[in-house]
Amino acid sequence: MGSVKNLIVRSEPDRDELGLGGFVFSDRYSVFDWGEMPDLIPEKGEVLAMMGGFNFELLESHGINTHYLGMVEGEDWGDPKRLDSLNSPTDRMAIRLAHKPRVEETGDGYRYEDLTGWSNFLIPLEIVFRNRVPLGSSLRRRYDPEEVGLEYREWPDEGIKLDQPMIEYSTKLERQDRYLDREEAYEISGLSEGEFARLDEIATGVNKHLTEHAKKAGFSHLDGKIECIYSDGEVLVADVVGTFDENRFSVDGRQISKEILRRWYRSNDEGWYEEVTEAKEKARLEGLAEWTDLVERSPRSLEPDLRRLAADLYRAGANKWLGSRTFEAPEISELMEDIDSWKKKTN
Repeated sequence: MGSVKNLIVRSEPDRDELGLGGFVFSDRYSVFDWGEMPDLIPEKGEVLAMMGGFNFELLESHGINTHYLGMVEGEDWGDPKRLDSLNSPTDRMAIRLAHKPRVEETGDGYRYEDLTGWSNFLIPLEIVFRNRVPLGSSLRRRYDPEEVGLEYREWPDEGIKLDQPMIEYSTKLERQDRYLDREEAYEISGLSEGEFARLDEIATGVNKHLTEHAKKAGFSHLDGKIECIYSDGEVLVADVVGTFDENRFSVDGRQISKEILRRWYRSNDEGWYEEVTEAKEKARLEGLAEWTDLVERSPRSLEPDLRRLAADLYRAGANKWLGSRTFEAPEISELMEDIDSWKKKTN
């Protein structure tokens, strides 16, 4: 079980052939890599599944191959459907499965399984693309503005547009994600030099098509990520892409993502957030395997009004993205006013 979705295995992959499986998206949420949080966000699972299916079909229409097989109604995993054939929203998606490389923790880092000779495997990387640097972006902690080509001495208290999209790599299978330079990313990827170069091309293409669709739907696409699998010489986009959990979007300068939840915890559960931040840093410096064990506090439950607003934000954003009234929710402009009013009450 993942922190926000469950994996169904229908047939195991091996070194020569992909397996079959599926995702069941839940109403759980996670912030700061903590894992499952105390509350559920109603209908979040269906929102993410429907957006994920839409985006896979969008990418495939532009010639980008993925592990997506279709959406699933009920328990009929053997008959996945295109989005426009569904009778109602679903929280289930059928996918192809690839071998997950073994990653062994050592005293001074990690040892990755040798994938020589494997025809199918999960590439143990996340490929991150950035069009803007919004508030809350990790880029602000890791770089000065000049290092990414911006003419600022300090990060301004507002989102900044990048002249060109920025591509970064991070680990996928380690205890705590860490950003990598291209050389180390290539070394652990399991790919040839030419195949590794395809990752940049695919990430750039995914970003381009999501950004174009976002503009049509009335969003700005700030940043996001993809994961990929290698299969018989091809690189396929995997996991799920372009949802409000994987990517950040904004409408009229205000973010539509789980950033509203991150900000609430930073401001309203400061003790827990500070412990999380300190534990991550200590684990990084000391090479510890599990940073969550260092956190004594548990995260607070969300305020009821915020939980309701978050659920409406997911639903209203999905309607706008899908171009249909798939979910019962206020119009996004009305919801933004409600969020502004809630912020004034709680400040």
